Amino acid sequence: MELIDGKKVSLAIQEEVAIEVRTLIANGGKQPHLAAILVGNDGGSETYVANKIKACERVGFKSTLLRLPGNVTEEKLLETIEQLNTNKDVDGFIVQLPLPKHINEHKVLEAVIPQKDVDGFHPVNVGRMVLDLPAYISATPFGIVQLLDKYNIPTAGKNCVVIGRSHIVGSPMSILLAKNAKVGNCTVTLCHSKTVDLKSHTLNADIIICALGKPEFLKADMVRQGAVVIDVGTTRVPSTESKTGFVLKGDVKFDEVSPKCSFITPVPGGVGPMTIASLIKNTLLAAKKEIYK
Repeated sequence: MELIDGKKVSLAIQEEVAIEVRTLIANGGKQPHLAAILVGNDGGSETYVANKIKACERVGFKSTLLRLPGNVTEEKLLETIEQLNTNKDVDGFIVQLPLPKHINEHKVLEAVIPQKDVDGFHPVNVGRMVLDLPAYISATPFGIVQLLDKYNIPTAGKNCVVIGRSHIVGSPMSILLAKNAKVGNCTVTLCHSKTVDLKSHTLNADIIICALGKPEFLKADMVRQGAVVIDVGTTRVPSTESKTGFVLKGDVKFDEVSPKCSFITPVPGGVGPMTIASLIKNTLLAAKKEIYK
Protein backbone atom coordinates (compact mmCIF):
# COMPACT_ATOMS: atom_id res chain seq x y z
CA MET A 1 0.00 0.00 0.00
CA GLU A 2 1.30 3.44 -0.95
CA LEU A 3 -0.06 6.57 0.69
CA ILE A 4 -0.86 9.37 -1.76
CA ASP A 5 0.61 12.53 -0.24
CA GLY A 6 -1.62 15.34 -1.45
CA LYS A 7 0.14 17.92 0.68
CA LYS A 8 3.51 17.14 -0.88
CA VAL A 9 2.14 17.25 -4.43
CA SER A 10 0.19 20.44 -3.71
CA LEU A 11 3.29 22.25 -2.41
CA ALA A 12 5.28 21.11 -5.46
CA ILE A 13 2.58 22.49 -7.78
CA GLN A 14 2.47 25.74 -5.83
CA GLU A 15 6.25 26.09 -6.16
CA GLU A 16 5.90 25.65 -9.93
CA VAL A 17 3.25 28.38 -9.95
CA ALA A 18 5.44 30.65 -7.79
CA ILE A 19 8.29 30.37 -10.31
CA GLU A 20 5.92 31.23 -13.15
CA VAL A 21 4.51 34.21 -11.22
CA ARG A 22 8.00 35.59 -10.56
CA THR A 23 8.78 35.30 -14.27
CA LEU A 24 5.47 36.90 -15.20
CA ILE A 25 6.07 39.91 -12.95
CA ALA A 26 9.74 40.22 -14.00
CA ASN A 27 8.56 40.51 -17.61
CA GLY A 28 6.23 43.36 -16.72
CA GLY A 29 3.09 41.30 -16.21
CA LYS A 30 0.40 41.87 -13.62
CA GLN A 31 0.48 40.18 -10.21
CA PRO A 32 -2.35 37.59 -10.16
CA HIS A 33 -5.17 38.51 -7.78
CA LEU A 34 -7.53 35.99 -6.15
CA ALA A 35 -10.50 37.14 -4.07
CA ALA A 36 -12.84 35.18 -1.81
CA ILE A 37 -16.25 35.94 -0.36
CA LEU A 38 -16.92 34.32 3.02
CA VAL A 39 -20.48 34.43 4.35
CA GLY A 40 -20.93 33.76 8.08
CA ASN A 41 -18.41 32.01 10.32
CA ASP A 42 -18.61 28.31 9.52
CA GLY A 43 -15.56 26.66 11.09
CA GLY A 44 -14.68 24.51 8.09
CA SER A 45 -15.06 27.43 5.70
CA GLU A 46 -12.83 29.61 7.89
CA THR A 47 -10.10 26.96 7.73
CA TYR A 48 -10.38 26.49 3.97
CA VAL A 49 -10.27 30.22 3.24
CA ALA A 50 -7.30 30.72 5.58
CA ASN A 51 -5.42 27.97 3.73
CA LYS A 52 -6.23 29.58 0.40
CA ILE A 53 -4.89 32.94 1.60
CA LYS A 54 -1.67 31.26 2.79
CA ALA A 55 -1.31 29.59 -0.61
CA CYS A 56 -1.68 32.98 -2.32
CA GLU A 57 1.12 34.37 -0.18
CA ARG A 58 3.25 31.31 -0.96
CA VAL A 59 2.98 31.70 -4.74
CA GLY A 60 3.12 35.50 -4.88
CA PHE A 61 -0.54 36.23 -5.58
CA LYS A 62 -2.42 39.22 -4.25
CA SER A 63 -5.44 38.08 -2.21
CA THR A 64 -8.58 39.76 -0.92
CA LEU A 65 -11.04 38.35 1.59
CA LEU A 66 -14.52 39.88 1.75
CA ARG A 67 -16.46 38.88 4.88
CA LEU A 68 -20.24 39.11 5.00
CA PRO A 69 -22.47 38.29 8.00
CA GLY A 70 -24.45 35.05 8.06
CA ASN A 71 -27.72 36.98 7.84
CA VAL A 72 -26.65 38.93 4.73
CA THR A 73 -29.39 39.26 2.14
CA GLU A 74 -29.10 37.46 -1.17
CA GLU A 75 -29.34 40.85 -2.87
CA LYS A 76 -26.33 42.19 -0.95
CA LEU A 77 -24.28 39.08 -1.76
CA LEU A 78 -25.13 39.41 -5.46
CA GLU A 79 -24.08 43.09 -5.34
CA THR A 80 -20.72 42.06 -3.86
CA ILE A 81 -20.27 39.46 -6.61
CA GLU A 82 -21.00 42.07 -9.26
CA GLN A 83 -18.38 44.39 -7.74
CA LEU A 84 -15.77 41.65 -8.15
CA ASN A 85 -17.01 40.84 -11.66
CA THR A 86 -16.28 44.40 -12.73
CA ASN A 87 -13.08 44.91 -10.71
CA LYS A 88 -10.34 44.80 -13.35
CA ASP A 89 -7.63 44.07 -10.80
CA VAL A 90 -9.30 40.83 -9.61
CA ASP A 91 -8.45 37.94 -11.95
CA GLY A 92 -10.59 35.30 -10.28
CA PHE A 93 -12.73 34.85 -7.19
CA ILE A 94 -14.70 32.28 -5.26
CA VAL A 95 -17.80 32.30 -3.10
CA GLN A 96 -16.98 29.91 -0.27
CA LEU A 97 -19.55 27.14 0.21
CA PRO A 98 -21.73 26.22 1.99
CA LEU A 99 -23.97 29.28 2.03
CA PRO A 100 -26.76 30.00 4.55
CA LYS A 101 -30.05 28.28 3.70
CA HIS A 102 -31.87 31.53 2.89
CA ILE A 103 -29.55 32.12 -0.10
CA ASN A 104 -30.05 30.38 -3.45
CA GLU A 105 -26.68 28.72 -4.09
CA HIS A 106 -27.28 28.16 -7.81
CA LYS A 107 -28.27 31.80 -8.34
CA VAL A 108 -25.11 32.94 -6.58
CA LEU A 109 -22.75 30.64 -8.50
CA GLU A 110 -24.29 31.65 -11.83
CA ALA A 111 -23.76 35.32 -10.93
CA VAL A 112 -19.97 34.85 -11.06
CA ILE A 113 -18.90 35.57 -14.63
CA PRO A 114 -17.29 32.51 -16.31
CA GLN A 115 -14.05 34.41 -16.96
CA LYS A 116 -13.47 34.80 -13.19
CA ASP A 117 -15.05 31.52 -12.07
CA VAL A 118 -11.82 29.87 -10.89
CA ASP A 119 -13.81 27.34 -8.83
CA GLY A 120 -15.19 26.00 -12.13
CA PHE A 121 -18.81 25.92 -10.93
CA HIS A 122 -20.49 28.13 -13.54
CA PRO A 123 -22.64 26.26 -16.11
CA VAL A 124 -20.54 27.74 -18.93
CA ASN A 125 -17.32 26.26 -17.50
CA VAL A 126 -19.03 22.94 -16.77
CA GLY A 127 -20.40 22.84 -20.32
CA ARG A 128 -17.03 23.71 -21.85
CA MET A 129 -15.39 20.94 -19.82
CA VAL A 130 -17.95 18.41 -21.09
CA LEU A 131 -17.31 19.50 -24.70
CA ASP A 132 -13.50 19.36 -24.34
CA LEU A 133 -13.20 23.12 -24.71
CA PRO A 134 -10.78 25.17 -22.60
CA ALA A 135 -12.40 25.72 -19.19
CA TYR A 136 -11.75 26.22 -15.51
CA ILE A 137 -12.23 22.70 -14.13
CA SER A 138 -13.82 22.31 -10.72
CA ALA A 139 -10.94 22.42 -8.24
CA THR A 140 -11.47 19.09 -6.42
CA PRO A 141 -11.86 16.88 -9.54
CA PHE A 142 -8.96 18.77 -11.15
CA GLY A 143 -6.86 18.05 -8.06
CA ILE A 144 -7.70 14.33 -8.16
CA VAL A 145 -6.72 14.10 -11.83
CA GLN A 146 -3.36 15.68 -10.96
CA LEU A 147 -2.81 13.24 -8.08
CA LEU A 148 -3.44 10.23 -10.33
CA ASP A 149 -1.05 11.74 -12.87
CA LYS A 150 1.75 12.53 -10.38
CA TYR A 151 1.64 9.00 -8.94
CA ASN A 152 1.56 7.44 -12.42
CA ILE A 153 -1.58 5.50 -11.58
CA PRO A 154 -2.85 3.86 -14.80
CA THR A 155 -6.45 4.69 -15.69
CA ALA A 156 -6.91 3.57 -19.30
CA GLY A 157 -9.29 0.62 -19.50
CA LYS A 158 -9.77 0.53 -15.73
CA ASN A 159 -13.12 0.17 -14.01
CA CYS A 160 -13.76 3.27 -11.93
CA VAL A 161 -16.60 3.74 -9.45
CA VAL A 162 -17.47 7.28 -8.35
CA ILE A 163 -19.68 7.34 -5.26
CA GLY A 164 -21.67 10.56 -5.08
CA ARG A 165 -23.18 12.62 -7.91
CA SER A 166 -22.75 16.19 -6.67
CA HIS A 167 -22.21 18.90 -9.27
CA ILE A 168 -19.02 19.93 -7.47
CA VAL A 169 -17.21 16.57 -7.30
CA GLY A 170 -18.99 13.38 -8.36
CA SER A 171 -20.52 14.33 -11.70
CA PRO A 172 -17.53 16.25 -13.12
CA MET A 173 -15.19 13.55 -11.82
CA SER A 174 -17.07 10.86 -13.74
CA ILE A 175 -16.86 12.94 -16.92
CA LEU A 176 -13.15 13.67 -16.59
CA LEU A 177 -12.20 10.02 -16.02
CA ALA A 178 -14.20 8.90 -19.06
CA LYS A 179 -12.45 11.40 -21.36
CA ASN A 180 -9.93 10.36 -23.99
CA ALA A 181 -7.00 11.83 -22.06
CA LYS A 182 -3.78 10.82 -20.31
CA VAL A 183 -5.70 10.53 -17.04
CA GLY A 184 -8.94 9.12 -18.39
CA ASN A 185 -10.26 6.36 -20.64
CA CYS A 186 -11.84 4.67 -17.63
CA THR A 187 -15.07 2.71 -17.76
CA VAL A 188 -16.95 4.78 -15.20
CA THR A 189 -19.88 3.82 -13.00
CA LEU A 190 -21.50 6.74 -11.15
CA CYS A 191 -23.19 5.48 -7.98
CA HIS A 192 -25.57 7.34 -5.69
CA SER A 193 -28.31 6.96 -3.09
CA LYS A 194 -30.58 5.08 -5.50
CA THR A 195 -27.91 2.60 -6.65
CA VAL A 196 -28.97 -1.00 -6.04
CA ASP A 197 -26.30 -3.25 -4.48
CA LEU A 198 -23.53 -0.66 -4.35
CA LYS A 199 -21.11 -3.25 -2.98
CA SER A 200 -21.27 -5.29 -6.20
CA HIS A 201 -20.07 -2.23 -8.12
CA THR A 202 -17.25 -1.26 -5.74
CA LEU A 203 -15.92 -4.84 -5.58
CA ASN A 204 -15.49 -4.70 -9.35
CA ALA A 205 -13.66 -1.37 -9.27
CA ASP A 206 -9.97 -0.80 -9.94
CA ILE A 207 -10.39 2.80 -8.79
CA ILE A 208 -12.92 4.08 -6.24
CA ILE A 209 -13.55 7.78 -5.69
CA CYS A 210 -15.72 8.30 -2.62
CA ALA A 211 -17.37 11.72 -2.42
CA LEU A 212 -20.45 11.27 -0.25
CA GLY A 213 -19.77 13.28 2.87
CA LYS A 214 -20.63 10.28 5.08
CA PRO A 215 -17.83 9.48 7.55
CA GLU A 216 -16.24 6.04 7.13
CA PHE A 217 -18.90 4.90 4.66
CA LEU A 218 -16.58 2.76 2.51
CA LYS A 219 -15.47 -0.33 4.43
CA ALA A 220 -13.01 -3.14 3.72
CA ASP A 221 -15.63 -5.64 2.55
CA MET A 222 -16.57 -3.20 -0.25
CA VAL A 223 -13.06 -2.99 -1.75
CA ARG A 224 -11.13 -5.50 -3.85
CA GLN A 225 -7.47 -6.28 -3.22
CA GLY A 226 -5.15 -3.84 -5.01
CA ALA A 227 -7.75 -1.13 -5.63
CA VAL A 228 -6.90 2.58 -5.76
CA VAL A 229 -9.07 4.53 -3.29
CA ILE A 230 -9.47 8.32 -3.40
CA ASP A 231 -11.24 9.70 -0.32
CA VAL A 232 -12.85 13.10 -0.94
CA GLY A 233 -14.77 13.29 2.35
CA THR A 234 -13.91 15.75 5.14
CA THR A 235 -16.49 15.66 7.92
CA ARG A 236 -15.95 17.15 11.37
CA VAL A 237 -16.77 14.51 13.96
CA PRO A 238 -16.95 15.38 17.70
CA SER A 239 -14.03 13.95 19.68
CA THR A 240 -13.02 14.20 23.33
CA GLU A 241 -9.45 13.23 22.38
CA SER A 242 -8.84 16.38 20.33
CA LYS A 243 -8.05 19.86 21.66
CA THR A 244 -10.39 21.35 19.10
CA GLY A 245 -13.25 19.07 20.17
CA PHE A 246 -13.47 17.39 16.77
CA VAL A 247 -11.51 15.26 14.31
CA LEU A 248 -11.70 15.12 10.51
CA LYS A 249 -13.04 11.88 9.10
CA GLY A 250 -13.05 10.85 5.48
CA ASP A 251 -15.67 8.82 3.64
CA VAL A 252 -13.38 5.76 3.88
CA LYS A 253 -12.77 3.65 6.99
CA PHE A 254 -9.06 4.11 6.52
CA ASP A 255 -7.63 1.58 9.00
CA GLU A 256 -9.79 -1.19 7.51
CA VAL A 257 -9.50 -0.29 3.84
CA SER A 258 -5.87 0.82 3.46
CA PRO A 259 -4.25 -2.64 3.82
CA LYS A 260 -6.19 -3.81 0.74
CA CYS A 261 -5.21 -0.85 -1.45
CA SER A 262 -2.39 -0.31 -3.90
CA PHE A 263 -2.82 3.45 -3.38
CA ILE A 264 -5.01 5.44 -0.99
CA THR A 265 -5.42 9.09 0.04
CA PRO A 266 -5.48 9.98 3.75
CA VAL A 267 -7.78 12.49 5.46
CA PRO A 268 -6.49 15.06 6.10
CA GLY A 269 -3.54 15.50 3.74
CA GLY A 270 -4.91 13.82 0.63
CA VAL A 271 -7.40 15.49 -1.71
CA GLY A 272 -7.89 18.65 0.38
CA PRO A 273 -4.52 20.30 -0.35
CA MET A 274 -4.94 19.50 -4.05
CA THR A 275 -8.18 21.48 -4.19
CA ILE A 276 -6.19 24.54 -3.15
CA ALA A 277 -3.41 23.82 -5.67
CA SER A 278 -6.01 23.56 -8.44
CA LEU A 279 -7.62 26.84 -7.43
CA ILE A 280 -4.20 28.48 -7.59
CA LYS A 281 -3.53 27.01 -11.05
CA ASN A 282 -6.93 28.19 -12.31
CA THR A 283 -6.23 31.70 -11.00
CA LEU A 284 -2.91 31.81 -12.82
CA LEU A 285 -4.72 30.77 -16.02
CA ALA A 286 -7.22 33.58 -15.40
CA ALA A 287 -4.45 36.13 -14.89
CA LYS A 288 -2.77 35.04 -18.11
CA LYS A 289 -6.12 35.02 -19.97
CA GLU A 290 -5.37 31.51 -21.27
CA ILE A 291 -8.92 30.12 -21.09
CA TYR A 292 -10.95 33.15 -22.22
CA LYS A 293 -8.73 35.03 -24.66
